[in-house]
Parts: sequence; structure tokens; C-alpha cells
Amino acid sequence: MAARWGAGIRNGFLGQFSHYLIRYATWIPPLVVFNGWVAEITRINGPSMYPFFNPHYNESTRRDIVLVSKWYPDRNLKRGMIVTFRNPLNPKGKVVKRVVGIAGDVIRTKAPYPHEYVQVPEGHIWVEGDGDKTKDSNCYGPISACLVTGRVTHILSPWDRFGRVKWWEHNLRPGIKKARHLLE
Repeated sequence: MAARWGAGIRNGFLGQFSHYLIRYATWIPPLVVFNGWVAEITRINGPSMYPFFNPHYNESTRRDIVLVSKWYPDRNLKRGMIVTFRNPLNPKGKVVKRVVGIAGDVIRTKAPYPHEYVQVPEGHIWVEGDGDKTKDSNCYGPISACLVTGRVTHILSPWDRFGRVKWWEHNLRPGIKKARHLLE
């Protein structure tokens, strides 16, 4: 009788539970590593990158879903790249913005920044949103490149916009003087 009861446990709930636990829980550590160090899927919320992201922001609740590469995100940053970074005003939050200036560039700022021009210091970048309603470097100044957590590489949804983010085709706004040593 005891043998039959033990066999029932192995084939019953506990057997199925342990089977599914081993089958699916083994994927958790690789997914955590992948999400933390290789890439992650992120939803773009808010109007700050409108119209490049969320082109139908005012018309629907549908938001763009993007792939963010986390492989050495703070290296070789270039003007026009779209990056994710820790919000300097709220370090628990992440923000998506476009790199407008890199170390040595002179930027003509927008309100509410207190100075008309600023030179981006070494190890820092100047970021701005594409839209009008954005809190960016014009609010908190140049950010340390160490705050960058990823680069937006692909749009995954909506399907009609699926594909690689061609950041190099984006024209930067006027008022950016590239660093002289980078032009030589």
C-alpha cells in the first residue's frame, strides 16, 4: 500500500510540478544574464522621442517596442545614436534619448538650460529627445557616458515599422559645433 502511495506522488502533482520546475526554471538564469548584459526588449513610453518613436502618440495607445543592445553600451558613442540611460533626476528610472553631442562638442542649448552654449566635457554626452515635450540635457546638463545602459538597435513593433534603427540617417538640429580634434 505504501509503495502504491509513493508511486502516486511521483506520477501525480509533485511529479508534474518537479518536471515543469526543472524544465522551465533552468531557463531563468540564462534569460536573466541575457537581459542584463546582452539585450532587452523595451517599450517606448511618452512623447519625448515623437515622431521617431511612437508616431501615433496622440492618436492611439499603441507604443513602439524596441530591441536595446547592452553590449558595451557606453563605448564609441556617436552623434545621432539612440541610447537608454539612467535618469540623472531619478536613478531608478531609465530614459531613451538621442545623442546630440559628444566630448568636446559645443552645443547651443534650449530653455531651461541656464547658459546659451555649453561644451560637452570629456567622458560625457549631450542627449535630447526628438519631441518638444522632453526632459533631457537641456534640463540636467551633459550626462556621464557611464550612465548609458544600452543602444536602441531595432524596432520590433508595430510590424509596419519593423527593422533596424537607422540612426545615422537622422539629421541633427542646428546649433551643434563638432569638436575640432574629431574632424581631423
